Amino acid sequence: MEYTNLGRTGLSVSRLCLGTMNFGPQTSEPDSFAIMDRALEHGINFFDTANVYGWQTGEGITEQIIGRWFAQGGGRRDKVVLATKVYGKMGEWPNDQGLSARHIVRACEDSLRRLQTDVIDLYQMHHVSRSTPWEEIWQAMETLVAQGKVIYVGSSNFAGWHIAQAQAAAGKRNFLGLVAEQSIYNLLTRHVELEVIPAAQHYGLGVIPWSPLHGGLLSGVLRKMAEGGAARGTAGRAADGLAAHRPAIEAYEKFCAELGQDPADVALAWLLSRPGVTAPIIGPRTVAQLDNTLGALSVQIDEATEQRLDELFPPVGNGGPGPEAWAW
Repeated sequence: MEYTNLGRTGLSVSRLCLGTMNFGPQTSEPDSFAIMDRALEHGINFFDTANVYGWQTGEGITEQIIGRWFAQGGGRRDKVVLATKVYGKMGEWPNDQGLSARHIVRACEDSLRRLQTDVIDLYQMHHVSRSTPWEEIWQAMETLVAQGKVIYVGSSNFAGWHIAQAQAAAGKRNFLGLVAEQSIYNLLTRHVELEVIPAAQHYGLGVIPWSPLHGGLLSGVLRKMAEGGAARGTAGRAADGLAAHRPAIEAYEKFCAELGQDPADVALAWLLSRPGVTAPIIGPRTVAQLDNTLGALSVQIDEATEQRLDELFPPVGNGGPGPEAWAW
């Protein structure tokens, strides 16, 4: 396994991050335990979850599963850089969601209890709050850091100017502020290249891409469909994406075959080669799927491969950051 620093911090994290959103709804607890154990065997030390995962309001089912895994001992908690999130609806009352200081502090306590740990390594805001002032948010986060319940703070689904706002407010308080931003980013969704990634690089945030395979569309979906599989790539948002991008996906799978590489490995390797990216989030539903993702670490994206991928999945505008992407 390869490791890198999380943004401008001294914290070392694996270049692949284990996403746990499937734990509970799609993956049983025993299978979830097996996946997490195998992740450690592979050297993956970066685990990502959220208080809303499990999708039963207020239950935090996925966090509970992770907590029971930690409780088995064997150094599991000490080996893991643990990331979770706050923002989503955790109850039916008005203050059971969002980024008020009240909710941040209470949600953190609840996550700690479910996770059966004393500290969250990376506490991420799952979405920006347009109604809460940064002074209030940072006061709550500072309190949690001072109490030793949170070590680092991150964001998810922020725009570039949200990152700038957050860091300006944190700087006035002599607070470290954000150290990571978790965004949707893959060959099919490249909007963050315009402003989010440049902002993250400027302020020293590590970029953690979620949905690196775009719901399975970049994992060889057409080949799997021909073989009778690919349930993820034929449902919901992925189905709409397949209809819209089928010619490009067909060409992509053909190109990967010419390279002698699995499409999922190429998609992950491309992300690993992108400026500012710390670790794509992989979301295996089985141990076998986890094992298969490790192949991405050995795939090299050379200049010719990068150019062909840009042809198949063009960046926004002229590519790269704004304003050059849309102007001179």
